[in-house]
Amino acid sequence: MSDAAVRAVMALLADRAADATICPSEAARALATARGEADWRPHMAEVHDAVDRLVADARVRLSWKGTAMATRNGPYRIGRQGR
Repeated sequence: MSDAAVRAVMALLADRAADATICPSEAARALATARGEADWRPHMAEVHDAVDRLVADARVRLSWKGTAMATRNGPYRIGRQGR
């Protein structure tokens, strides 16, 4: 798990409306761009690990199609905790 992935997720959320969500691939793309890489897909595992940490720390919430999720399972969206 990387602090860079945690920062990427939190920065993307900070740039959105309080009730907005992001796709984990957005964080992977941000990591790839910051590292000068074209392919973002290899960063997905790093983002998933960061999201697991953020959920455990109650800093973000997960959902899919408006339904809350307790843990990652298949596709998901990431939102700020406390909505």
